[in-house]
Amino acid sequence: MVDINEIRKRAQQASERAAESMRKTFEKSEELVQKIEVPSSEEEDSVSAAEVEAQINANTERQVEILGQIFGADSMAQMAANEDLLQKMVQEQVDAAAASAAGNIMEQMFGEDMGVLAAALEMLGMEDAGDAEELTFDLELEESLYTTLEETMARLEAMPEPEPVPYQKNDEKWERFGILLSGIISTLNDHDLHGMDVEEHVPVMEQKIVSLVRRSWGIDGRSDLLDMIRYLAQEGYILRYQLYSEAASPEELMDEDMDEDDRESARRAWRFAQRYKGQYAPGFMAGWDVGRAAMLARWGCYLGWITESEAVGILWDLSHRAAEELHSWREFAQSYLFGGLMWKLLCGDSSAGSYLGYIADAAADLLAGKAAQNGGQWRDCPWPAQRKIGFA
Repeated sequence: MVDINEIRKRAQQASERAAESMRKTFEKSEELVQKIEVPSSEEEDSVSAAEVEAQINANTERQVEILGQIFGADSMAQMAANEDLLQKMVQEQVDAAAASAAGNIMEQMFGEDMGVLAAALEMLGMEDAGDAEELTFDLELEESLYTTLEETMARLEAMPEPEPVPYQKNDEKWERFGILLSGIISTLNDHDLHGMDVEEHVPVMEQKIVSLVRRSWGIDGRSDLLDMIRYLAQEGYILRYQLYSEAASPEELMDEDMDEDDRESARRAWRFAQRYKGQYAPGFMAGWDVGRAAMLARWGCYLGWITESEAVGILWDLSHRAAEELHSWREFAQSYLFGGLMWKLLCGDSSAGSYLGYIADAAADLLAGKAAQNGGQWRDCPWPAQRKIGFA
């Protein structure tokens, strides 16, 4: 159980140790962050202590970010020791709160179904980060997951979709198409799909997204972001699936430094690739790679790590890559399911069946728009017809 009084006491002590020169700036930044109210499904007088504390933590972190924008490099260097101390104390408070009351805080802040949020958070994780807990995997479970994959892909194949249409080289539809490549993750996270920004620019949402990108992808700024997008666009799971398909045995994919868990992961992924290599070529993984890269580009733009013009250029390249390899939004979604299962097999996560269901539900909403107010975006933006694409 989190001791809220103790958290407040420690935060106050950290603030008091900060340099006097920072106080006036904090007062100005507080005027901004105090305007943000913590969302709640109840009236203001029923806001929980955990919710208030979460907002305090988010606001404090936002204040530190604002300092970096106001002060120059020299001033920041002089105050580095004080900022480091404050950040350390804040992080300790955030970690403690997350460990004991994460579910309650998330529910109060976002009011979403927690099952969908859990799947959304899994979507953010990079492919090699599945180390949460050791789960039992066996051949029977693998076969069950293959069946789930095939049934879910067939479900999407049966959905109606407009025929592909020609896109001219400089057609403005390319920009819309590029944004919609992030549709699956955006739908699971309830992001906006009408423009480049994923959310309204308010401190609590900016801090939430930067925290997720840093924690789940290991991306800590512009350089990391561009490196990851480049990896997904040029190698990604297309290359990984190819290597696993071409290997005569899983042992060819192992080295002496791998522990037994990693070796078992390699065996699962090798069996997956061997099962499907005659049906799906490596290029079929394009949707899985491109969809995540598109989401990273939009997140990076929202956080200010790349400019909007850079994000548009990245999405342009990703759009043409997707249109070269795939033929429809349904195939794009099937690719996402396919890559997602290989990732889960590598992670050793036996909840992969539910994960595939969340992806398929998001794709179905994008194709048909049955329940969500903003659904059907893929239906309203037909896939580019390959024969008309110019690649100069």
